Amino acid sequence: MKGLQPALFLDRDGVVNREIGYLYKPEQVEFTAGIFELCRYAQARSYKLIIITNQSGIARQLYSEADFHSLMQWMSEEFLRARIRVDGYYFCPHHPEHGIGPYRKECKDRKPQPGMLLQASRDHGIDLARSVLVGDRCSDIQAGAAAGISNLVLLRGTEPAGCAAVPAHAVVSDLAEIIPFLTVSSVPA
Repeated sequence: MKGLQPALFLDRDGVVNREIGYLYKPEQVEFTAGIFELCRYAQARSYKLIIITNQSGIARQLYSEADFHSLMQWMSEEFLRARIRVDGYYFCPHHPEHGIGPYRKECKDRKPQPGMLLQASRDHGIDLARSVLVGDRCSDIQAGAAAGISNLVLLRGTEPAGCAAVPAHAVVSDLAEIIPFLTVSSVPA
């Protein structure tokens, strides 16, 4: 569609930063090797950069939504220091089984549902068909497929068997292997 831009959608824990479980403090963050180079490359080719993340730690009341936003603000500033603009981040604080109080519910935003991706597309004028999604779990890949993203990439590690439920996805071992998926020229469509 004319005027829409592609996006590089990145799962946070396991793709942007090392997975440690219930991350909410800056001192816990270890950025994944190659994440800044990948994002810089994508932005040079007019991709919007969007982070999407399930946050069941909020649902379990291990940390608050304010803690999450504070960490994301810090991470966005670290990206800016690396000359990268994060165009947006989306999160789901709910869990259907382990959520406490209002956080215990089924949610259209919780991956594998596509809600966060669809909202980001509306908010940022994103062409999902030309976008790339990188995740480390099958739920990431399933959400991308449900949203109509054609370039789905599983970063090897968390899901050693791959994602049989979504046959049309690539599996890579390193973020540098994602660069060939970023084929849009720097000239807007």
